[in-house]
Amino acid sequence: MSHRAHLFSLRIGHAFRESCFAEPYTGGRFRKDLLAGLTVGIIAIPLAMALAIASGVPPQYGLYTAAIAGFVIALTGGSRFSISGPTAAFVVILYPITQKYGLSGLLLASVMAGMMLVVMALFRLGRLIEYIPEPVTLGFTGGIGVVIATLQIKDFLGLPIESMPEHYVEKIIVLAEFLGEIHWPSVLVAGVTLATMLLWPRLKNPIPAHLPAVVVGSLVALGLNNAGLDVDTIYSRFSYIAADGSTAQGIPPILPAFQWPWLQPGADGLPLVISWSLMRDLLPAAFAIAMLGAIESLLCAVVLDGMTGKRHSANSELLGQGIGNIVTPFFGGITATAAIARSAANVKAGAESPVAGAIHAIVVVLGLVSFARILGYLPMPAMAALLMVVAWNMSEAPKSMHMLKTSQRSDMLIFLTCFSLTVLFDMVVAITAGIVLAAILFMKEIADMTRVVEITRNKQYLQTEVPEKYRVFKITGPLFFAAADKIFSELTRYCERDRGIILYLDNVTLLDAGGLSSLTKLIAHCQRVGAQLSLTNVQFQPLKTMKKAGIEPVEGVFRLYPTLADAL
Repeated sequence: MSHRAHLFSLRIGHAFRESCFAEPYTGGRFRKDLLAGLTVGIIAIPLAMALAIASGVPPQYGLYTAAIAGFVIALTGGSRFSISGPTAAFVVILYPITQKYGLSGLLLASVMAGMMLVVMALFRLGRLIEYIPEPVTLGFTGGIGVVIATLQIKDFLGLPIESMPEHYVEKIIVLAEFLGEIHWPSVLVAGVTLATMLLWPRLKNPIPAHLPAVVVGSLVALGLNNAGLDVDTIYSRFSYIAADGSTAQGIPPILPAFQWPWLQPGADGLPLVISWSLMRDLLPAAFAIAMLGAIESLLCAVVLDGMTGKRHSANSELLGQGIGNIVTPFFGGITATAAIARSAANVKAGAESPVAGAIHAIVVVLGLVSFARILGYLPMPAMAALLMVVAWNMSEAPKSMHMLKTSQRSDMLIFLTCFSLTVLFDMVVAITAGIVLAAILFMKEIADMTRVVEITRNKQYLQTEVPEKYRVFKITGPLFFAAADKIFSELTRYCERDRGIILYLDNVTLLDAGGLSSLTKLIAHCQRVGAQLSLTNVQFQPLKTMKKAGIEPVEGVFRLYPTLADAL
């Protein structure tokens, strides 16, 4: 494919075709994919469970997501190294949906989001990621990190809180009210897990830190439970209905099965009734999921391109993400997107193609079926500590601090706006406000760059004397709506009877409808007061715009000249 085809290409399984058919797929490459898939699959199991719990659903649904979405998206998407599954970024969107509509509402919103992603792919919107400013991205990811970390305080400290309120300020108030009931065995397990995660990288061991951390935390919790100091675990907190109709603890050791999403339990334990009002209520959340899924998956693909030197197909990746999020909820999986940490681990483990992502999904399934009882011993404080580190990593706090220290004031304002709105309200409001604010500030900066300077006596531009009644001005920069009115309004004071102004426009490359309206007003003003206006060196786009609008020379009032010398 050409060096630009990846920007516009769209086909199902683009990455799989490119890496396994366009290039020879040998036994050696398969062995590398097998090793990478095994590695990432083991990494994904505790993360998928922790993220499902953080999203307000039992842990097995995170495993279903990693298995189904991880397999489908790997084989249908446009990035050959991406590993898809539940991610921390979605927690702030999914948790409120689960609280209000239950698992059923969450799955329906995921299906709707998947459809939106497919539509975005069909309209070739994959390149739109380039138009989201970095302060916006850092602002909402930082805000998401804060919210996720806040949600983990309850389990980290072992606080006896039944459920957390919807709004952030209320969450802080509830946590403060229960601080007197800290459960020290839970704090011990969480602290040991956190310390292991922070110290393990110093050993320069290739094993990801969260695996030994969870093992150590589980052993400490097991010892405390045996000593009669109860520490909450997956086994003690979660239950399911077994095949014989009895209630069993932990997670079910069975494969994900097909079931209509709306027949899953809602917030009241009963299935939802599909209605137009329900779909309308879920639409904003579905849109937020789709937008965040697109941003996360394409950012991940860009990072992987930088690590490997390969190129992803943005639209094909959106298509794969959309298909994955449509299919996965029918098997109990929640929202999925590409996970940067797991995808980077996939590359570092030597992955060659999307086959590694498919193998990772199979490993997750085998882990669910074979080790469900063992996974039930994972302590909730250890999972909370794990998610706190995940929240810190995804927040990119060092990068944000560097930006705040080195960037201009407008970028700081955009970042702080997105960060605070994400924490206090939600991500949709934050991203919308951030992009709008960034656009307004950008327009202001561009408008400030458009300047008008008098060059009547500047020998660099003028080889001959300018007649006494004329003045020459050079305009530099785009004449769009935010700049043109100011520029042309300033020039009206030089338009007097029997006098004239010449505008030298060789550095004006853009004239939009607002600029055209301001120019028309200037011409009309000159006609009223009996002044003359001449334009010279008009570039192609402004000339085309004036021609299309029907602006013609007016005898004794308005003229166009090819060069400044001709005008003089």
